[in-house]
Amino acid sequence: MLADDFRPCVVIPCYNHGATIGSVLSRLAPLGLPVLIVDDGSDAHCASQLAALAGEGVQLHRLATNQGKGAAVLAGLAAAARQGFTHALQVDADGQHQIEDSSRLLQAARDEPHCLISGQPLYDDSVPRARLYGRYITHFWVWIETLSFTLKDSMCGFRVYPLAPSLALAERHAIGQRMDFDTEMMVRLYWAGTPSRFITTRVTYPHDGISHFDALRDNLRISWMHTRLFFGMLPRIPQLLRQRQPQHWSATEERKGLWGMRLMLAVYRRFGRGLFTLLLWPVTAVYWLSGREQRQASQQWLQAVRRHAVRQRTTLPRPCNSFHHFLRFGDAMLDKIAGWRGDLRWGKEIDFAPGAEAVIARAQPGGRLILASHLGDIEACRALAQQVSGLVVNALVFTDHAQRFKQVLDEVAPRASVNLIPVSDIGPETAIMLREKLDAGEWVAIVGDRTAVNRQRGGNRRVVWSEFLGRPAPFPQGPFVLAAALRCPVLLMFALRQDGILRVHCEPFADPLELPRAARQQALQQAVDRYAQRLEHHALISPLDWFNFFDFWQLPGSSLPEKEKEPGC
Repeated sequence: MLADDFRPCVVIPCYNHGATIGSVLSRLAPLGLPVLIVDDGSDAHCASQLAALAGEGVQLHRLATNQGKGAAVLAGLAAAARQGFTHALQVDADGQHQIEDSSRLLQAARDEPHCLISGQPLYDDSVPRARLYGRYITHFWVWIETLSFTLKDSMCGFRVYPLAPSLALAERHAIGQRMDFDTEMMVRLYWAGTPSRFITTRVTYPHDGISHFDALRDNLRISWMHTRLFFGMLPRIPQLLRQRQPQHWSATEERKGLWGMRLMLAVYRRFGRGLFTLLLWPVTAVYWLSGREQRQASQQWLQAVRRHAVRQRTTLPRPCNSFHHFLRFGDAMLDKIAGWRGDLRWGKEIDFAPGAEAVIARAQPGGRLILASHLGDIEACRALAQQVSGLVVNALVFTDHAQRFKQVLDEVAPRASVNLIPVSDIGPETAIMLREKLDAGEWVAIVGDRTAVNRQRGGNRRVVWSEFLGRPAPFPQGPFVLAAALRCPVLLMFALRQDGILRVHCEPFADPLELPRAARQQALQQAVDRYAQRLEHHALISPLDWFNFFDFWQLPGSSLPEKEKEPGC
């Protein structure tokens, strides 16, 4: 469609909003667009008010009986198409929308005429809490029904419809006629290849406003709509996965890590862990189906675990498949937050493995360094240590990931991020700062299984190759060199989900870790080998607690064949 072919109008569905529609028309007047009001069977008083407003530039179309907002909008879209319009700006008659943003929506529609342009609400304090929570539930289901996070709000009635695809869709499908209309139209248009674009806009709920939402009937309609859309999504899964637009990884992670987490944590805070766990299944299904690289990494990991378990004649816990691996990752996300909120109780949701408490309680001056990993949930241990005993555990996190993680923790558990120390590399300044914290009796935690993306001079990475599950894998030098420089007791710690609770495993690793200059490389190799062996041991205890969702045996950006990688090279 050429820009000159963009011919918009305004469609306003109205049912007994005679008191507010005059103001709506006044605010629309600067646009200079033809307006089509669809009277959805209003009472006699409202009908007379609407008749008085009809005139030049304002058409009135009547439905004999009240058929619902969706029916009124479709009647208006059809009337607009018959008159040669290409797009229709839908505005509600109750005055909730920031109509002054109409020009922004129309410009977006002119720029992308094939898209559905929708408002993305910014609410003030007037929004009813029940409405707000209901929207989050709908967001969740829409993400499942589209296998996409691109539909940011499907319930806002302030939008610009491209008439041709919208009416063609209404011809093919029986779209919901009432409060289920807006969401179903957006989802089905997405299925049909019409994407949505969103413009942020303020929405207010007047204290004396009239609401036609029927709590029982409309909630039942919306529930039935989501049921239909869910089962309609299933045969479309291959198409929807192909339809996903490639994006830069940082944008994807930001949306998934923040919006999805916010929604699920709102459910947890409001309704508890039971409903969170129930909703985690369909949410996990979306991530599992759409995250191809992470799914392949999970399957590769579990394959390596199974092969090694056979060699070691070890029985693995069940279930032990990729979907449950993703499910456990979602559950661990909640454990982190629950720990900082004080919802994990010692002896009930979390407990010590045999011997762990004695290692932790051993009296020694100064702090200690915890050599942790992405196996298990060290964050829950950090939270419980501070809340139960007042012990401060500082966690080193790499800058690339720290800001996103810190933002989520700041929102739901502000205390969690106080002792997060973002670093991009480990140098002398880091060691000095940590030495001061250890001298003050604080502990420090750093993971020993995540290699940095940065290379040192000459193009080499600071890694040590060590045997892990029967194959050489790269481990970072930094945490081990740091542990030696700090000259403090070093512990290994894992918090693994076993028998329905988090079980904390803790064991001494070195006191202190020695890397003598004359045999530094050999001592470093031995330290990494011991760490890899203990990591492997605990991984076989709880393989689903492994949260490295990438090819662990391959360096980032490396093309070196596996057979050329030897331990210690």
